Order: sequence, then structure tokens, then C-alpha cells
Amino acid sequence: MQQWGKSIDLPPSISITSQITFMSLRLSFDKQLEEALPDLWRYAWSLTRDRDSADDLVQDCVERALRKRLLWFPGRSLKPWLTKILLNLFRDQWRHNARHQTVALDQLNNIAEIAASPHERLEVKEIWSALDKIPNEQKEALLCVVVAGLSYSDAAAALDIPKGTLMSRIARARSKLKTEMDNPTSPKIRSVT
Repeated sequence: MQQWGKSIDLPPSISITSQITFMSLRLSFDKQLEEALPDLWRYAWSLTRDRDSADDLVQDCVERALRKRLLWFPGRSLKPWLTKILLNLFRDQWRHNARHQTVALDQLNNIAEIAASPHERLEVKEIWSALDKIPNEQKEALLCVVVAGLSYSDAAAALDIPKGTLMSRIARARSKLKTEMDNPTSPKIRSVT
């Protein structure tokens, strides 16, 4: 059997049925991993807000998932497990960066590629600014569901919290986001004519 260019020799004592089951589980893992990549990247970007950092985070996540694939329970959805790995990697990097602080030159890289008009770019900046004011636990819950596309059950499993707690955090995050967007703290500019 071939696996990523390497040959895996299963012992002859393993039945053909077991070998077929092993191959189908590997294909299931690979297929689910491939299908989860776009959502993982969007979630990573929403956490880092930087294309290169999101790429690195997803690559680290996939690398760790491939190394630890035997810890995944076949028959279960792979996406929550991958989201949990990605979130843990992000938290580890965040802790590392908090101890070794650097100054970011651009807060929102490539914002022009996301929105076409100046009004849309301003609106995106306001949304991300409002998201920064939400507590991290609420922001993580909201982003898992809204950006990563996880169901409530999968997001709760990925964050290791009960489903009710997740729903409460999402409701509070949405409420705070709405309040922040309805009442901007920036001063209004008026024209003098």
C-alpha cells in the first residue's frame, strides 16, 4: 500500500477485510481534511488577520493532524478536531508573542482586496475593531460558528465547552458586536459650510 510516496507493509496476518477497512479510513481522513481546508483557512485568517500567518497556521495544523492522525476517532467528523488543533496552535503562538512582543506595521493587511469601495473598507475595519473589543472566549465561540462554519455541537467540542455555554457566548458576542456597531466611539465629523 502507498501512503504519500512511502510504502506501508501490513503484516500478512491482517485479513483483506481489515486492510480494506484501513484504506477506507485513510481515504475518509484525507477527503475530510481536504474538504475542511477552506474553512480552516478562513478561521485562521479571522484569528490572525494576516494571509501569511493564516497560511502558516493552517500548514502547522495539517502537519500536526497528519502526525497525530491515530488520535482521531474514525467515523467522527474531522473538522471539529482540526479546528481544535488550529485554535490550540493559535493560542500557543499568541502566548509566545505575548512574551516576545513585536510591533505590527499593518493592523489590517490587504484590506483593499477584501472590500471594493472605500465605504466597504471602512465598514470592514469597523467590524474588526468592534470584534477586538469582545472578550476572547466570546470571540472564539462566534468565529468558530460564523467563520469556520462549525455547527454548535462541533464548535462546543472544539472549544471543550458545553453547547449551552457556547450558545450563551455567541449570543453575548453578537449583542456586544451589535451594540458596538450601533454606537461607534469615534467622533462624528461634521462639515462647516
